[in-house]
Amino acid sequence: MRQPSKRLQNLSAAIFSEMAARKKEVAKKRAVYDLSIGSPDQPPEDQLLETLLDAARQPGAFGYALSEGTAAFREEVARWYQYRFGVELAPDGEVHSLMGSQDGLAHFALAWTDPGDIVLVPDPGYPIYEGSVHLAGAIPYRMPLRAENGFLPKLADIPDEIAARAKFMILNYPNNPVSAVATVDFFTEVVAFAKRHDIIVVHDLAYSEMAFDGYRPPSFLQAPGAKEVGIEFNSFSKSFNMAGCRIAYVVGNSEIIKPLAIVKSNVDYGVFLPVQQMAVAALRMDREAGGKNSVGPVYQERRDVLLTALAEAGWDIEPPKATMFVWAPVPKGWTSREFAIALLEEAGVVVIPGSAFGDEGEGYVRIALVQSPEVLRQAARSIAESGILTRRAGL
Repeated sequence: MRQPSKRLQNLSAAIFSEMAARKKEVAKKRAVYDLSIGSPDQPPEDQLLETLLDAARQPGAFGYALSEGTAAFREEVARWYQYRFGVELAPDGEVHSLMGSQDGLAHFALAWTDPGDIVLVPDPGYPIYEGSVHLAGAIPYRMPLRAENGFLPKLADIPDEIAARAKFMILNYPNNPVSAVATVDFFTEVVAFAKRHDIIVVHDLAYSEMAFDGYRPPSFLQAPGAKEVGIEFNSFSKSFNMAGCRIAYVVGNSEIIKPLAIVKSNVDYGVFLPVQQMAVAALRMDREAGGKNSVGPVYQERRDVLLTALAEAGWDIEPPKATMFVWAPVPKGWTSREFAIALLEEAGVVVIPGSAFGDEGEGYVRIALVQSPEVLRQAARSIAESGILTRRAGL
């Protein structure tokens, strides 16, 4: 009997599929509040929708697009990075469009590793980080992210023999799933580490504009010397509610981007031209509004509503500074998987167990703020009424 590639055995879709299947069964019996997947539930701004529609009506709109993106797109990304982070980018070479940052991350390992190479990945981490390494035939080395270190990797704990073999390191701040943030000082330490061991730094900045309480996440490229060793991915999915449009970009060191560009030129074409025009309009609108992005306040309200209601129910959770997720410690006596299943079956609330993101995720669940404040209140009320927070597993 034919068998699929052994590479697929290392991809972590099982728990996501299991929770989706359990959700369908529970939904037959009761109301379900789905706080599992980080997919924005809001549409883009009306002006962006009009831009998309107008662009789609223009002659040539449905032709092939170049993989690197239009000149207008790359130039606007460069202008936005200068405005937002004070980082200068050359539109030709230091900016490249992507069909979503997950697309670029998945292809990057193919561009830069050979079987047996090592890649430093965060644990817990977004599944594509480690998944891309397995698909390329390389070996992931997990960097633990723990609460006592602010969910930052301890670079000094990485063995020299591992660092010597590592091709690149993946970082992600603001972080999915743990919602931690990093400083330019930390990124400066990363640059020094990368130079010392000749390691490429790959930073995923997908949540740069989804921040709260006046906090403004920095870019890795703001650290002195960062462009010498690294690149950064950013996306329109979360910042502008354009997840289904599949458009993102990678910026930074042109020599690091080139191999990724070669892979992409062989496996796909560029992003739909009207979507690129929509993205240009989104960045221009953001600059002209002086950074008053509407996404942050929406999710800040949701965070506050949910955490206040859960605290009243007896579940105290540290409020995140950014992202669309809450990284919540499970009550004592539960594994993360047991607790997530119990929440679904007894309270009708769907979350993802932390163990789905790596061994260090055990003891937590990830809650996505992808419902309205009223639905979040109902979800918290259902959790309180279930009594699950006051008992141990199996009782």
